[in-house]
Amino acid sequence: MNKEEQLFAQLLYIFHSSGMQGLGKVMNPVSNTIERNLEQAKQSIDMLEMLRDKTKGNLSPETERMLQQFLSDLRLNYVDEVNNNNKD
Repeated sequence: MNKEEQLFAQLLYIFHSSGMQGLGKVMNPVSNTIERNLEQAKQSIDMLEMLRDKTKGNLSPETERMLQQFLSDLRLNYVDEVNNNNKD
């Protein structure tokens, strides 16, 4: 992976981490608490989708798989959290 791909992968990781924090799946490193914010999670998904659309055909297969995996992970967890929220 070249430097540019590494930087792009780090950007993807930032959005994935932000989404997982918004879903309450990981601790916020600043407050050391679990915080749920579904709007933040949805925004992270939207940002990753935008990056996927804008970079289509310009990513290495490895980076493309990473982006798709992050999107799938966030989408599945988002649906699960929305469904759990509706049960309350």
